[in-house]
Amino acid sequence: MAPTEKGFKAYAMKAGDGPNSYANNSTFQKRAVDSAREVIREEIAEKLDTHTLSSSSSTFHIADLGCSVGPNTFFAVENILEAVQLKYQTQGPSSRTPEFQVFFNDHSGNDFNMLFKSLPKNRNYYAVGMPGSFYGRLFPKASINLFHSSYSLSWLSRVPKEILDKEGPAWNKGKIHYSNSTSPGEVIRAYEAQHAEDMECFLSARAQEIMYGGLMMLIIMCRPSGTPHFDTLATATYETLESCLMDMTKEGKVSEEKIDSFNIPIYFMSPEEVEVAVDRNGNFNIERIQILPNVLTSTALSNASIFTSHLRAVVETLLKEHFGDEMLDELFNLYHKKVAEQPSKFGSGKAIISLFVLKRKEN
Repeated sequence: MAPTEKGFKAYAMKAGDGPNSYANNSTFQKRAVDSAREVIREEIAEKLDTHTLSSSSSTFHIADLGCSVGPNTFFAVENILEAVQLKYQTQGPSSRTPEFQVFFNDHSGNDFNMLFKSLPKNRNYYAVGMPGSFYGRLFPKASINLFHSSYSLSWLSRVPKEILDKEGPAWNKGKIHYSNSTSPGEVIRAYEAQHAEDMECFLSARAQEIMYGGLMMLIIMCRPSGTPHFDTLATATYETLESCLMDMTKEGKVSEEKIDSFNIPIYFMSPEEVEVAVDRNGNFNIERIQILPNVLTSTALSNASIFTSHLRAVVETLLKEHFGDEMLDELFNLYHKKVAEQPSKFGSGKAIISLFVLKRKEN
């Protein structure tokens, strides 16, 4: 994985529109966007200061961070646009609805060709691609009215460097994620520290780019408050993937050294960790935290085909870059088999989808 600006790593979803693509395997993410719709409408109606924002420009600027390839990003943007338009219309006859410009952001390795081929034909906004890591600056100062991000902030900017030190206490030998029930405590602390650092980078960059009074809508997969790291959906997900890789190692199809040097840079934060990060940064108020219902149902999570295809769409590129692509089909066939053999393990995995509504503080 080539480093991007400031050494950030780029992690792209499965490109294209094939059977294993993210575009065709992201219904969990779509449910979250749909579930957040009414809350986002309420918050925009109550919290968006159109008078302040309209005084500086006749164009309303929206950015979706970690947009991937669609179609979910288009649904999210349409929900936001409808809410903002309604807000302006309720201000009275003297209030003029602005034009809209939407920035679709993701790493430069994202399939932007697929994204723009899929743009809605009847859209009422000007679309712009913005490649780059959202853990750094992307936009000019005070240029964005509203930020949105869904399912993206679980990705760290990089694997914690301590995890890669073979001589250090956080060396995660034989494991691919911090949530493994037998991972050393130092591994968990390294992930926690990387997450805290990344959140500060994210919030500091957005604080410079968003206008005072602007809103930020963040949909994040979290572990429930008070839940240990080893008792979450992540544990079931990645311990099973790890066991598949180890099975292939025993058959001589994957080297043990390759597994030792592979760690998935995804962190499942708690709502409290988000609150701590926002408080530490000091540039935003948390206006609302809402747990979104009916997103991760036990029925959907325990469906082997759906769960396997969704995981593959998210991590295939990561696995391909590290292990090569020859083993991918066999790996996920084995994964599907294991999920089918123990569906309750996944259906009972603890996870919540939370919507955080943040507002930029005034000077």
